[in-house]
Amino acid sequence: MSDIPYFGIVAGESSGDNLGASLIEALCRHYPNAEFVGIAGPKMLELGCRTLAPMERLSVMGFVEPLGRLPELFKIKARLQAEFIANPPLAFIGIDAPAFNLRLEDPLRRNSIKTVQYVSPSVWAYGKNRIHKIRQAVDLMLTLFPFETAIYDEHDIAVECVGHPLADSIGFEDNKVRSRAQLDLRDEDEVVCLMPGSRGGEIKRLGPVFFAAAVESLQRCPRLRFLIPCSNAAAKIQINELLGAASLFPGNQFILVDDSHLAISAADFVVLASGTATLEAMLLRRPMVVCYKLGALSHAIASRIVKIPHIALPNLLAAKRLVPEFIQSEVSVERVRDEIVSFMAGQTDHAILLDEYDRIHRSIRLDASSRAAEAILKLVNLPANTQAN
Repeated sequence: MSDIPYFGIVAGESSGDNLGASLIEALCRHYPNAEFVGIAGPKMLELGCRTLAPMERLSVMGFVEPLGRLPELFKIKARLQAEFIANPPLAFIGIDAPAFNLRLEDPLRRNSIKTVQYVSPSVWAYGKNRIHKIRQAVDLMLTLFPFETAIYDEHDIAVECVGHPLADSIGFEDNKVRSRAQLDLRDEDEVVCLMPGSRGGEIKRLGPVFFAAAVESLQRCPRLRFLIPCSNAAAKIQINELLGAASLFPGNQFILVDDSHLAISAADFVVLASGTATLEAMLLRRPMVVCYKLGALSHAIASRIVKIPHIALPNLLAAKRLVPEFIQSEVSVERVRDEIVSFMAGQTDHAILLDEYDRIHRSIRLDASSRAAEAILKLVNLPANTQAN
């Protein structure tokens, strides 16, 4: 591997897999023979990344929930650490998953391996206690959003805002008609997209609420149809089980879809878990309601630490409440149902909301993957191919 660029890379969930795949493509435009080893999802694997453990084993959220998986996570970390120290990459790139990646980056950096954290940990949410650990572990921080860079500048940590690849890949036109045609939906259908999350814990906590709210919404709006994207095979099995428990079955009224982009684009309104999907819904110009629910003990810990006024990305990026968000005990069948019914009744003018969406979209449409690749090449003193972009 010494004759060609070789990078260590770890993604911990589907959104990280998307970022990783785009970054690999961008780096390969400069160095087509570059090799990537670490933990990869399906999109990264398609591009030739070699994975040393299943990505799904890192996909866990909360403060308490990961505890049961700690022995396995430590074992995975030890394997990666040994691999990279024995065969040093030009740089290690940790994509999101800060609880795992920062712990791996620290010993790698102490062994003279350049480290990049792609996606900032929520330092701005949890206060400044984390910043000293980041300074120890990271040579370069790549952020997705402009508001995230200030704290790194303040602490003299190399940082660059590269924008978000989703903002680059999603245009400003509305493709609802085309998306509906692909799903055999009519223009006049009233369509809601339900997205209870990609992780098992999220789906378990939010799925029953979303599906019960859908049933109650149907009593008031009988023409409703619901699209339910499934991010992976495990999520599809779990969603089918939850639908069955509610005596609901995939078919004409509840439609399972593999492609979240297609489902959101075809919908009028989106009900979803907090996370990257909220950004996707915003970029696709869809009104939404956002829900966030942790396990009870994780929430008790988080409520003492988190220091932000909003949880939904559109609200954080706007620095104000653009879309409704329900947190923990606020997440209820009645509230979600009322948001769906209110939207379908046309009780709100969304012109101002859509203008805000467009403004935010333009602010983070920066050719993210290309910028990230160039920043990484600069860090490791590799010349960029000026024809790559």
